[in-house]
Amino acid sequence: MVNKIFKVLVLLPAVLFIFTGVRWLVAPSDVAATLGLGLSDGLGRSSLIGDMAGFFLTLGSCMLIALITERRAWYYPPIMLLGVAALGRIVAWLVHDAALAVLQIMVELVVGCILLAASRRLPLEQ
Repeated sequence: MVNKIFKVLVLLPAVLFIFTGVRWLVAPSDVAATLGLGLSDGLGRSSLIGDMAGFFLTLGSCMLIALITERRAWYYPPIMLLGVAALGRIVAWLVHDAALAVLQIMVELVVGCILLAASRRLPLEQ
């Protein structure tokens, strides 16, 4: 029963991250607004759309691959992406006069912890 709960706790954010990544490709202004971002022009817009789509699609895809293959190694890239994103937000607040994104940091840390726990419990490959 606990394994099923872990699988759902990994699956739900994975689907959400993939959906967000696809939105970056098809409706970037909408998803940018939900994240408090504005779309710049030219190369900046290209970088924002490409990087954010890549981040979210990689994040969600690795989580799904981890569930499907039951291989522990697939949990580590999303754990790292989420951890570095949380760290980057904290650095942005401390050093670059950004707002402290408490909710976003909490989501990144909670999902990262769920993935770490799932990596210990779910995989067939040890």
